[in-house]
Amino acid sequence: MSDSGRRKPRLVAEKRYPGKSGAPSGKTPPKSRKRTARPSRKPVRRGPVGYLSMMLRWVFGLLWKAAVRVAAVIALLIGGGVAYYYSTLPPVQALLDGRARGSVTMLDNTGEVFAWRGEQFGGAIDAETVSPHLRNAVVATEDRRFHNHLGVSPRGVASAIRINLSEGRGPLSGHGGSTITQQTAKLLCLGTPYNEKDWESERAYEADCRESSLWRKIKEATYAIAMEVKYSKNEILTVYLNRAFLGEGSRGFEAASQRYFGKSANEVEPAEAAMLAGLLVAPSRYAPTNDLERSQRRAATVIRLMEEQGYLDKAEADRAQANPAVLSEAAEAEAGGYFADWVMASGPEFFTRNTTEDVIIRTTLDQRIQRAAEEAMIQIFENNVREGSKAQAAIVVMSADGAVRGMVGGRRTRVSGVFNRATQAQRQTGSSFKPFVYATAMEMGYSPFDKVRDEPFCMDIPGSGEWCPKNYTNDFKGTVTLTEALKNSLNIPAVKISEALGRDLVQKVARDFGIDSTLADTPAMALGASESTLIEMVGAYAGILNGGSAVTPYGLVELKLLGEDVPMMDATGGIGERVIQKEAARALVYMMEKVVSEGSGRRAALPDRPAAGKTGTTQAARDAWFIGFTADYVAGVWMGYDDNTPLTGVTGGGLPAAIWHETMRRVHEGLPVRELPMDVPAAPAPEPQPEQQQPRRRAPAENLAETVLQQVLRDLFGGN
Repeated sequence: MSDSGRRKPRLVAEKRYPGKSGAPSGKTPPKSRKRTARPSRKPVRRGPVGYLSMMLRWVFGLLWKAAVRVAAVIALLIGGGVAYYYSTLPPVQALLDGRARGSVTMLDNTGEVFAWRGEQFGGAIDAETVSPHLRNAVVATEDRRFHNHLGVSPRGVASAIRINLSEGRGPLSGHGGSTITQQTAKLLCLGTPYNEKDWESERAYEADCRESSLWRKIKEATYAIAMEVKYSKNEILTVYLNRAFLGEGSRGFEAASQRYFGKSANEVEPAEAAMLAGLLVAPSRYAPTNDLERSQRRAATVIRLMEEQGYLDKAEADRAQANPAVLSEAAEAEAGGYFADWVMASGPEFFTRNTTEDVIIRTTLDQRIQRAAEEAMIQIFENNVREGSKAQAAIVVMSADGAVRGMVGGRRTRVSGVFNRATQAQRQTGSSFKPFVYATAMEMGYSPFDKVRDEPFCMDIPGSGEWCPKNYTNDFKGTVTLTEALKNSLNIPAVKISEALGRDLVQKVARDFGIDSTLADTPAMALGASESTLIEMVGAYAGILNGGSAVTPYGLVELKLLGEDVPMMDATGGIGERVIQKEAARALVYMMEKVVSEGSGRRAALPDRPAAGKTGTTQAARDAWFIGFTADYVAGVWMGYDDNTPLTGVTGGGLPAAIWHETMRRVHEGLPVRELPMDVPAAPAPEPQPEQQQPRRRAPAENLAETVLQQVLRDLFGGN
């Protein structure tokens, strides 16, 4: 039979697969695997959901690929930015004091600090040696994860965005979620220093540094990461502690600690540390000098945070809460705001207003006298001025050599940088100018007992017509002595004497005594029609007290740079040239003493010592003055409205004299009584009775004023 119908076996090379079928090893070949046929794929019918799902997977895939690429690009950019900023970062010590200008610290006449101006630095501190309570308070309130992040806290940013949105603000408005490192980057303005050539002002520069745009935030984050790479955590915190602004011109925690507590930041206790750290959120609002109670409440919150984060145990936290921080005596007093402003304005600009150095100025201020003036003003306005009145007042107290001991420039006593009515307000002086008329008379040989007639009197003024001065009381006293004329502030005798002596001579005496303001060249000059400042007038009266020599009011005694022993400059004022003879000045003091003891200034009289002075009330009572002195001090008070509204029922012998009295009563507490530097002139011989009077020729010096005036009047008015 044939085998042609049988299927032939598949040929397999025996040696192709060693060890398998056909191999000499004799091993049993594996069983052949049967291939199962795959079922044919049927087309899938997709519904709307299927197509949507497929589309979403495609979109998400596309977005993921794009996100990966964008993230890679951003990472490269941030890496490049970090590398760039890293290369520009200087040594830490170069970053501690970044002020564009210096500071001024003022000392009173005993060497105690009473005022600060400019940006105080106070000296560099180190995060490792500063009070641990301060270091912990700053971290607890500003960046609790400071020691664990790399400059940026995503959790903090997310939390800040959530809070901002929940409060109805934009995601980048309000809470920033910035770490201490980012805040330091902002304080450094990303390494861009202030240059007055590049910026309109420091304010514009700082506004740019505080910009909160998204791009700015990215740059700040990049700079912060570079700082984390370059510096240690302690170094970053050191820069932050030295550069943070903490209110009242304090730059850095050392300056703030000295400003508010009078001690170094290395020595502060938990309550003080909490108050300082609490300033970071809003330095001006929470400054303890603005509102101590509000600052203490903020500090209480910081203490709670310190306890929650383990920086204080319960006993320490309870003790700090029960004993909140209080201001130092100097910070609490806030003494001499107006005085400090005046010293800054009158000193050399390159050492005061525009100083790039830290300057120490010793001044003439007596804080006891300053408090006396402030308390006197407050008392009179609270008890004698109607509630709601907008009337203002100013006080200056000085020594006879022109050293200013106290100054109040307005009813708000604890202020700075505001209008100072004691030094800036030009006001009509009224009858407080009359002593310069009588000073001229005494210098020309008149006697306090020389006589002049107080009677109706008119003058023809070219270009203005007839002018007829009147007395405040609208009556006439007849023949009076010069002392009586000044004592009762009679206008007609003052005009007569001024015109008889020569207006130019009276102007010269006033100017030589220190009245630098323009003096009116009219007969009304004798009645105080010209304007002057209170400090000018008080300085001029000081010249009368010291025996007739001019003085220049001054407040600066010595100026030194911080850390230097040799002064850069000394006192810029004091006694100058003689204006009138000592005898004339002593006679004038006698006349002015009668103003206080018997005349229009009786309300200023002191209970235990003699005083002299002069009242002044201008036309329509727009200004009221009292200026006077004892043997120890000269003081002046002005009162009026800033808009020249007339005062109601106020004259120089009223409220200004009362303020002067209260001021000087406090100033002289505990001081020995000293007599005024005056000569009591010999009383003239009594006139003989009419029936006994014999015709005689008067001595040339007798009734000199009346004789001169009569001659002048005959020449001017043809015998009238």
